[in-house]
Amino acid sequence: MIKVLKFGGTSVGSESALRNLAAIVKNEPSQKALVVSAMSGVTNALLALTRDATASNDRFYGELLQRHVLAAKPFMASNQLDDLEMKLKLRIFGLRQTVDRYLSDHADREALQDAIYSWGERLSSLMVASILKARGLDAVAMTSEEAGIAAVGSPGNGAANLDLCEKNFLGNVLPLIEVGRIPVLTGYYGADASGRPLTFGRGGSDYSGSVVAYALDAKTLEIWTDVDGFMTADPRIVPTARTIHEMNYGEAAELAYFGAKVLHPRTIEPARKRKIVVMVRNTFHPEGESTKIHELRTPGNELLRSVAVKSDLSILKVYSSEIVYNPSLVTKLLESVSGDGVTTYAISTSLSTLAIALPSGATQRICDKISKMEMGLIEKVKIKDKVSLICTVGDDLINRMGAAAMIFDAAMEAKANIEMISEGASDVALNFVVPSEQANDVVMRIHERFIASREG
Repeated sequence: MIKVLKFGGTSVGSESALRNLAAIVKNEPSQKALVVSAMSGVTNALLALTRDATASNDRFYGELLQRHVLAAKPFMASNQLDDLEMKLKLRIFGLRQTVDRYLSDHADREALQDAIYSWGERLSSLMVASILKARGLDAVAMTSEEAGIAAVGSPGNGAANLDLCEKNFLGNVLPLIEVGRIPVLTGYYGADASGRPLTFGRGGSDYSGSVVAYALDAKTLEIWTDVDGFMTADPRIVPTARTIHEMNYGEAAELAYFGAKVLHPRTIEPARKRKIVVMVRNTFHPEGESTKIHELRTPGNELLRSVAVKSDLSILKVYSSEIVYNPSLVTKLLESVSGDGVTTYAISTSLSTLAIALPSGATQRICDKISKMEMGLIEKVKIKDKVSLICTVGDDLINRMGAAAMIFDAAMEAKANIEMISEGASDVALNFVVPSEQANDVVMRIHERFIASREG
């Protein structure tokens, strides 16, 4: 059975991390494929490059080359390092060409931005494969284009065509694994029908790992990161938070979407489709605790398993007497949000009001956009800033008698006014919005009452 191992940016970002990575791969007896992120900080540097790009930026390209060469140097003989440096130079030359096109081609800038952002993974996959080869493993670097990770959608928000990925992998990747080779694939992006890179959003390498696991019909996907799996709460807010050892797909997906930064939110779906077990493990503590995510976890009697918080949100309220009588108006309002690439975290309607919880950075832009549409129907638009969404997760939570009342009672103890409620859309989650200044206190009180007291 095949196992897919995905390594994040911090897991390929230093000599000690790379040493652990090599040991993890070498000690894994299964047939395997790797998916790697860019070295930590590289994607941010590429983002900055598109904001302040110049035709000649030799210092940037030189530093990018040296960072990868120096990270690989402790693992390689001089001739091996020279070979890697030559290959890295060729790829960086490709990056430079793409940046030059970006500066001169103003008609296709979004697509070219995605191409630029993909270069971090192109460099890290080459570096990791070379390190593994120097350690005696038959590793081969493969870009998403070479592997056949087919993507659809828009720049910065792509998604994989899973069926086409599976078809492509049968010819491009699986034969390598069957003869004992270890493909090291680029995460974060795929290629659209025209062959152009299309990224999956920040953190999208987790999703890439799940797509690769789906395409190979793998038994297990291991996400190697810098934490010991999912926690009962953010340990920066709740110091007594503990690792959750077992979760089902729904619980993990809700937490990932609404605040836990352990996984990219879209990671779960390809794995769920194939019932692939997902393990979240710590590269820096390989023998430590971890989280197992699968279809049916061991049932428990606890009300909650975790509580997360999503901050930096605002509530956008649209007032119109036509909200309830004109369904197409609500559709247009929501399309104005989603069409702008903005994520919505909660939606609530009444007779004459539509309320949407959005990232604060996007709210004014959406407000201005809505204010200009359907002028005869929209009466006013208001914004309430500095709110946070609390996500409480528990098995079959919505069907637990009195669960909402008990959770809201804990919020009341924190003297937090509940601004919005999202309940019923998921069987495992109850979400509500509170003022940001009380959010951490709400999280601590909920954790103490429903999670820490049970563990104690």
